[in-house]
Amino acid sequence: GDISEKGLHHLVYEVVDNSIDEALAGYCTEVLVEILSDNSIQVTDNGRGIPVDMHAKEGKSALEVVMTVLHAGGKFDKGSYKVSGGLHGVGVSCVNALSESLIAEVHRDGKIYRQEYSRGKPLTGVEVVGKADDTGTRITFKPDDTIFRETIYSSETLSHRLRELSYLNAGLHLKLIDHRVHDEEGQPKSWIFYSENGLSEFVRYVDGAKESLIHDVIHHTTEKQGVPVEVALTYNTSYQENVYTYVNDIHTIEGGTHLTGFRRGLTRTLKKYATDSHLLDKIKEEISGDDFREGLTAIVSVKVAEPQFEGQTKTKLGNSEIVGVVDAAVSEALEIYLEEHPTEAKLIVDKVILAAQARHAARRARELVQRKSPLTGGGLPGKLADCSSKDPSECELFIVEGDSAGGTAKQGRDSKYQAILPLRGKILNVEKAMQHRILDNAEIKNIYTALGVTVGTEEDSKALNLSKLRYHKIIIMTDADVDGAHIATLILTFFFRNMRPLIENGYVYIANPPLYLCKKDRIEEYCWTDEQKSDFVTKYGNGQENRIKIQRY
Repeated sequence: GDISEKGLHHLVYEVVDNSIDEALAGYCTEVLVEILSDNSIQVTDNGRGIPVDMHAKEGKSALEVVMTVLHAGGKFDKGSYKVSGGLHGVGVSCVNALSESLIAEVHRDGKIYRQEYSRGKPLTGVEVVGKADDTGTRITFKPDDTIFRETIYSSETLSHRLRELSYLNAGLHLKLIDHRVHDEEGQPKSWIFYSENGLSEFVRYVDGAKESLIHDVIHHTTEKQGVPVEVALTYNTSYQENVYTYVNDIHTIEGGTHLTGFRRGLTRTLKKYATDSHLLDKIKEEISGDDFREGLTAIVSVKVAEPQFEGQTKTKLGNSEIVGVVDAAVSEALEIYLEEHPTEAKLIVDKVILAAQARHAARRARELVQRKSPLTGGGLPGKLADCSSKDPSECELFIVEGDSAGGTAKQGRDSKYQAILPLRGKILNVEKAMQHRILDNAEIKNIYTALGVTVGTEEDSKALNLSKLRYHKIIIMTDADVDGAHIATLILTFFFRNMRPLIENGYVYIANPPLYLCKKDRIEEYCWTDEQKSDFVTKYGNGQENRIKIQRY
């Protein structure tokens, strides 16, 4: 298994999954997750409580079987207790084996039952320790630090997952309390997650501040061939597609058959509507599946009894029957919506047409970029002060703002392996621009040419071709002021959207230049903040700025 921070947090998800199963079965409405002050975890729910009666086959308490036998949850008859066969469906017994101590407490049949374990072995029997007027389960565990490299829990990671679970399970109350951090009144920090409308609220959350194209979220919950499917989608005015898919509440990062079904249903239904309504009659360009998904935000959640996972990280759904199931659900949702909302339907179709036209324009622009690669005589940008070394692994490119900054950078560089590329003013905001506009922009063309990056490989005409990359260190160097930060953000956004492999391979850096140079006689210090500057003034100028020579960059 995974003994990093990711695996550590999985232990919590595993226990929470059991509580969510109780919620899905209709018996649990509240789940409380607590990070205790010693970094152990306590998960409490108000479900039925894990059964404690004797297990016929194993000859011991059902609680002990669930806590110590791998996949034991499934051995109970379907109605009484089901452990999720999710992606990490190893059940709580695995959490127990990886914990130096674990205490299970069950409120059931008017009694409180308790059992203690260490590294998966019971230390006590199942004991009755009191009376209960409620039902539920509380699991408290401390991960084994001889197994895990990291044993400090991140409240941010846990809150992210619990928020996701609250959207995926509408009506369930989830609460996280971190006893390691307190507010002014001495109360531990806490988060509450609850969603009444589930995925439609999730879509709004993912969309954030993006400008909506249609105001509604198309939300549909149904069951096809015994598979519960929930879909929510909307369109915004951006050019990105954001689709998140889930199987049994697990985020399938690599997609799979449910994503295929979703895309197929969406494309077919929209295309049929647009054709039948004669909205495509005058369009010359051929429309592809991608065009229907520009500006789309969607979430697909399916519950599958026996999911098969594939892919490198086992996060790709492989069950072939799910394609048709999701396809049918999406078609149903969209057909009803488009018929009832002709104005919004036309807005969506118009955006699809624009996307197709932009894609064709981008292809023409891309072909120009491909033809004018740096080695085919297009030449390097005139403003680039190149370095003499031809070994990319030792070459660095500094992207600076404006010619004046370029001039000073040129004076201070080592011309053997440091190159300077000045950009004029603020670069185009690629988040808001169409692809062909991006590839037409002079400053962006200069970045492509200087780096030696082209678009298009033998396998894929849209893929980034890094085979002739000229620098393995690309340093964004802007002024240490608000404008500089804005320019750096725009350049980073360009790399993230158009050259993400450079970031993923660790080639992109941000320089951290100082704001001031402070001098007093022979003492010189660079200062990155106003605090550092005033410290220097206090130390060497008795607090009087006029005694210090301060140069602002």
